[in-house]
Amino acid sequence: MQVLEVVLGGTGGTMPLKNRWLCCCWMRQQGKTLLIDCGEGTQIALKCAGISFQGIDILCITHYHADHISGLVGLLLSMGNEGRTAPLTIIGPKGLIRTVTGLRVIAPELPFALELHELTEDSAAFPFGDAVLTAFAVRHTMPCYGYSVTLPRAGKFDVARAAAAGIPQKYWSPLQKQLTVTAEDGTVYHQSQVLGEPRKGLKVTYCTDTRPIPAIAKYADSSDLFICEGMYGDPEKLEKAVETAHMLFSEAAQLALLANVGQLWLTHFSPSLPDPDAYLPNAREMFPNTVCGKDGMELTLRFSED
Repeated sequence: MQVLEVVLGGTGGTMPLKNRWLCCCWMRQQGKTLLIDCGEGTQIALKCAGISFQGIDILCITHYHADHISGLVGLLLSMGNEGRTAPLTIIGPKGLIRTVTGLRVIAPELPFALELHELTEDSAAFPFGDAVLTAFAVRHTMPCYGYSVTLPRAGKFDVARAAAAGIPQKYWSPLQKQLTVTAEDGTVYHQSQVLGEPRKGLKVTYCTDTRPIPAIAKYADSSDLFICEGMYGDPEKLEKAVETAHMLFSEAAQLALLANVGQLWLTHFSPSLPDPDAYLPNAREMFPNTVCGKDGMELTLRFSED
């Protein structure tokens, strides 16, 4: 059974608090893991959540404000000290190479390579296990991207289609597991000949820091889980949110509604917001299935039984 695991390591914005680490998100699919953002204290946040950062395959950076990347060097050094030799893929907006090179002044030698992918288009896709990782541009005070992980699901085996296509029964089972099968006589059979329409897969979208824009609803469309910034809970903070290019709880909830997501986790809370739950009704009025994220919150998504 395919699953997509999600752990919200930290939920804070701007600076860590004694009970709230800076926001970061970890996901795992088919043994592959990714981490989104790496601010100060990310290593501790992951350890508190019971996560080993040694096996991270992809590190996604939303943007280059310190609360989202200042923990990078420490993370790289810890990986090296624990014996990592496998390359690490880092994805981020334009300026990634310059930023990482600058930070590595204090970590010039690592026992593993860094594969840096700068994002310059409005969207880009990368493989992630059996899933697809999509980066999409959002609107902040500097170049910034959100990320979606989509795990597709093939259709059910269709006996009638397989028989109508004249495919020998001995190839039916292999075709459920692989895209093509070549028969002894050289005939190539395709998986699409034996499967019905694709079924609903799994999808998680993560988005911070940004103002609400249509592109977010577009890329978060039908997500099972939408993790979105809620910098401010008080509606009177709208002017501040616009000025700093952040969101209110209610604006994140409006995006969740437009995108028809399953559930919304708010994150990236302002340090001036010690009790985000106090403002949760402002979001639930718009989108009832909203919760305020907590450090270490986790969820395992599974294909539905059908």
